[in-house]
Formats: sequence, C-alpha cells, structure tokens
Amino acid sequence: MTKIVLLEKIHKSAVAHFQNEGFDEVVEIPTALAGNDLISALQDTDVVGIRSGTHLTAEVLKALPKLRSIGCFCIGTNQVDLNTAAMRGIPVFNAPFSNTRSVAELVIAEAILLLRRIPEKNARAHRGKWEKTALGAYEARDKLLGIIGYGNIGSQLGVLAESIGMRVCYYDIESKLPLGNAKPMATLEELLEQADIVSLHVPGGKATELLMDARRLQLMKPSAILINASRGGVVDIDALFEALKEKRLSGAALDVFPAEPKNDKEEFVSPLRGLDNVILTPHIGGSTQEAQENIGREVSDKLVRFLKAGTTRWAVNFPEIPHREKEVRSRILHVHRNEPGVIARMNADFAEMGLNIVAQQLQTRGPIGYAVTDVDAPISQALLSKLCKEPATIRCNLI
Repeated sequence: MTKIVLLEKIHKSAVAHFQNEGFDEVVEIPTALAGNDLISALQDTDVVGIRSGTHLTAEVLKALPKLRSIGCFCIGTNQVDLNTAAMRGIPVFNAPFSNTRSVAELVIAEAILLLRRIPEKNARAHRGKWEKTALGAYEARDKLLGIIGYGNIGSQLGVLAESIGMRVCYYDIESKLPLGNAKPMATLEELLEQADIVSLHVPGGKATELLMDARRLQLMKPSAILINASRGGVVDIDALFEALKEKRLSGAALDVFPAEPKNDKEEFVSPLRGLDNVILTPHIGGSTQEAQENIGREVSDKLVRFLKAGTTRWAVNFPEIPHREKEVRSRILHVHRNEPGVIARMNADFAEMGLNIVAQQLQTRGPIGYAVTDVDAPISQALLSKLCKEPATIRCNLI
C-alpha cells in the first residue's frame, strides 16, 4: 500500500485525484512541521506533498529511507534540499504553470492601485483625512511596464498589461520570444531607467540575491513603482526603504520577503511597515481558489504518473523520462550513479535470468542516471535484490 502525506492544507483536488487513481491512503496534516515532528509524521511515507512552509532538509531526507517522491504544491522548490533528494533517488515535482494567472492579476491590481495612489488615500481616509486630489495619480494606459524575468508568469503578465493599454518591455538572461508587442531590453539597466512600473519574476538563488540593490534602485525614475512577487531575497529591503523614504521611488508592492513568519501567530517584521505608499501582502500571489485547485491537480498528476509508470518529466532535480504507459508485466525503475558499465551489467543480469527486455529508456543528469526497463515477465525477488546490491545502485523499484 502506497502512503501519501499532504501537509499545509493542500487543495482537496489533490486528494481526489490520488483516490481516483487508486491511492486511498492519503493523510492530510493542516500545518507545516519541522524537525523531529516532521520526521515522525513521514515515517513509512512513500510520497510527501508540501507547500512553502515545510522544509525537507538533508537531515530530514536521510531519516526517511522509504520516501520515493516529493511534490511541492507551489512554484518554488528552495524548501527542499534538491541535491540530497536526487542522490537518494527522490524526484521532486512542482507547479510552474498553475498559478501564473493569479500572480499576474495581483501584479496588475497592485500596479493600478499604486499608480492611482490608492494605498495612501485609503490609509489617510482611515485616519480621518479627506485627500481629494489628482496630484500624482495616473492611468495605467500608455505606461511602460518593465518585466524582469520573462518566464511563465512574466510573459502572461505582459499579455494582461497590454490588454489594458500598457506598453511592455522585458529583460531576461535567456533569449525569449516576445508575446504581443512586448519589447526585449538589451540590459537590465536600460529597463530600469525607462520603466514606469518594474515587476520582478525571477527565480531565487545566488544569481538573483539582492538583484535590486541600492545601485539599481537608484537607476529607477522617481515616479516609478517596484513590484516583487518572485522571491524575498531579490530585493534589498533596507535600500528600498531608504529610496521610498527619500522619495526616490513613488511606491512599491511586495508579496515576498527575505524572512517570513512560519505561521499566522508569528509577527511579521519589516522596515516597510507603516509606509502609506507600500502594499504588503503575506505571500499570497498564488493564493486563489482557482490556482490552488489547479496546483493540486497538476502536482498530484505528476506524482501519480511517477508512481504508476516511473515518469519523471518536469522533475526539477532528476533525469527526465517522458510518460509511457506500463503495458508489460514488469517495469524496473533503476536510479544509479552515472558511471560506465552500469546498464551493461544490469542488462546482463536480465539475460542471465532468461528475461527479454521489451523497452528501455535511459537519461542522465549530472551524477545521476535513471533507467526504466520493461520486461514482459515476472521479476523474481532474487533479481531485484541483485539489482539493488549493484555498487552503483542508488534505488531500485519494481512497479
């Protein structure tokens, strides 16, 4: 029996999909867990589903020998030690597509609100001040939106922005085909100098850490707006605070932060609190009912395909093997160190047992090799044990 554990209130669409596919043992835990509590909850678990609050560190992964796959029911995967997972034969799947519309709509809404200075006027009205003026308030039409990171979200954001009359430019370290009338910029600096609204949609990691530092913030126009719905470490928060305080920027909206509360009982701390021209939201870019339902289906489907067929297409840390229905008696999933002779020795073991290989797929990724082998005959426990004991074997499963 395959045991699946879902933490952090993952949408019921995931549970329904697992159960419809015959995986009935699904345990739901409504909160994030850590340390020994997490390890205890995941003992004897084959698949775990998490969002951004649960961290699967090397220590946790090494304490879970039965764990076969991880589903991140969100875009980000930095809460998982991807290298350790790969070296233990554990593919990690995420949802890079399902919440793009929700994030893009949030950015559009924030851009319009900040252009009209609604956050300031709203805050002052709550304090009893009636500030009826057009000073500093602008339409979105004909404003230049600069998108940094033209991936799934950035490109859809550009399409939505054009639909309300905005002009769009973008910068990406990779060459990307523009959608609509979006214009690629040769340099990040060029975009920052020209854009009325700058929206960040880059991945996390060292390459983008403090991407928007004091120097780059200085390049933006005093009338410009900065929006970050990507990763918290991308913006130097102290430098942004200084730029806003000195009126070198018109406003900002942030949905992600370098340090975020682990739950709703922990206080959110930021120097940006109290600034009337700043919108602060608690990492809710993808927090719509539609997005969460889509994410539940997308990630659970990838996990089901892996459990039923060994499919690793779209895995973020693993050799990718496309989906092929299991139409034979036995399928061996063999994860191994990427060394010469491993497949030859494995196939010799099949031949020694008188087994004919019907089909075989092999992919490698760095130090990891992954082979899916179909045999139209039963596999003995003796053969499975022999394959598992091969010196280069990381993990071997029969489905």
